[in-house]
Amino acid sequence: MKRNILITGGAGFIGSHVVRLFVNKYPDYRIVNLDKLTYAGNLANLRDIERQPNYAFVHGDICDFDAVCEIFRKYDIDGVIHLAAESHVDRSIRDPFTFAKTNVLGTLSLLQAARNHWNGDWEGKRFYHISTDEVYGALGFDGTLFTERTKYDPHSPYSASKASSDHFVRAFHDTYGMPTIVTNCSNNYGPYQFPEKLIPLFINNIRHGKPLPVYGRGENVRDWLYVEDHARAIDLIFHRGRIAETYNIGGFNEWRNIDLIRVIVRTADRLLGNPEGHSEHLITYVTDRAGHDLRYAIDSRKLKEELGWEPSLQFEEGIEKTVAWYLANQPWLDDITSGQYQKYYDEMYAGR
Repeated sequence: MKRNILITGGAGFIGSHVVRLFVNKYPDYRIVNLDKLTYAGNLANLRDIERQPNYAFVHGDICDFDAVCEIFRKYDIDGVIHLAAESHVDRSIRDPFTFAKTNVLGTLSLLQAARNHWNGDWEGKRFYHISTDEVYGALGFDGTLFTERTKYDPHSPYSASKASSDHFVRAFHDTYGMPTIVTNCSNNYGPYQFPEKLIPLFINNIRHGKPLPVYGRGENVRDWLYVEDHARAIDLIFHRGRIAETYNIGGFNEWRNIDLIRVIVRTADRLLGNPEGHSEHLITYVTDRAGHDLRYAIDSRKLKEELGWEPSLQFEEGIEKTVAWYLANQPWLDDITSGQYQKYYDEMYAGR
């Protein structure tokens, strides 16, 4: 194989799209997918490529340093694309220790394993760490955007854990010379997203006539990016991005939560054959979440100017594809929401 790339969290939402892209696009690369298969990991996301000769799955925990070192040795890893993370803000508020362990110590485990295996021979090596725009804190409604020079100001245990992991990645470059890259991305949407997240949750709730819970008055603003566009950006940055640089990846696509929800409702009702406005009554306002940042908006001009990347889909086109996918893949969605998939993995890997 020309390259041996370790992709962590490759059975998750964004990770599965990255794994699929690399396996199909680079048949001369060996792609090793390391995933713990927690609630957000699902091998059904990768059924279409699981038998490809250049793909290998390893069930494991990035916090298990000895196991990670063994993966580097066994597959002679020369590149890392690190996506494995706990990523749901509400869960981080309830259980900050798990987020600190996985996102901080797990990242440190990978960094140290890479450092040991590469042993100062940085030629052709790359450690690419995927982060979030939430590390930057919150913006007002004055039109400003997060840039790569925006000061870190995390407001939740999740964003604090990601900010810490970003600092460790940069410290390994500054201290040891490791060739690292960090990217901070806006909210992703698209197929295979775990249905605790806003868009798949609301599509599923509309399908079943359940309430659509909106924090506060729904005035919080997020920048949305179709997941396949994010995977394309990761591919481009991994191969052509400058070492020790940070790149922001955003959709230039800001939506208030309530406006986004209304688009989802209209689209889902139309595709389900419901009368217009049929599911509007499901919108339910609930108590705002603690530490709920008002607005995120990414400036990704640096990525466009240096590497020529820009989103390929307008939001209306992307949301149409997304809603249609979830409605066409109801068995996948039902398997997730029932928890059946997790029971299967728990039994499969019991005692290992």
